[in-house]
Order: sequence, then C-alpha cells, then structure tokens
Amino acid sequence: MNHYVYIIESASSNVLYKGYSTNPIKRLNEHNAGQSIYTSKRGPWQLVFVAQFASKAEAMRFERMLKRQNHRYLRWLIDQPTNLMRN
Repeated sequence: MNHYVYIIESASSNVLYKGYSTNPIKRLNEHNAGQSIYTSKRGPWQLVFVAQFASKAEAMRFERMLKRQNHRYLRWLIDQPTNLMRN
C-alpha cells in the first residue's frame, strides 16, 4: 500500500492544509464535501502537492515536519520537481 502526504489550498482564503492519506484524491473530495471540521468552511480546495512514501511511519514523519513549516517553505516545496502534482 502506498502512503501519501498532501497539501491542499483553499481557493477562497489562501490557506494551505497538510495531511496524510492512502488516497489523496478521495481525501480531497472528502474535504470539499465538508467531511473535515477544519476544512469544511474554507473551501473549495484544490490539491497542490503530493509526495509518496513506502511506509506510513515515513509519511507521518514528513507530515509532522510540514505542519511546522512556514508558508514560504511550503510554496517552495509545491514548486519542486518531487511534487507528484507537477508530473
């Protein structure tokens, strides 16, 4: 099973939300359907970053690191060639 860390961006408020999922497209649909308390009032959301990991532990470590980063770093990361959304 693949594990992913994703970043979604709110079109209405320029907020970046970081999360973990085994299916980031399905998770994006859940965010846009209001199934997450934090993201329910800030949508619509678009997927702007995806990274794949071999293990859940590895993905969770990366997600924790992302949650501590500033907006400038996240924008830089989104623009990197390692972002699966850029392929």
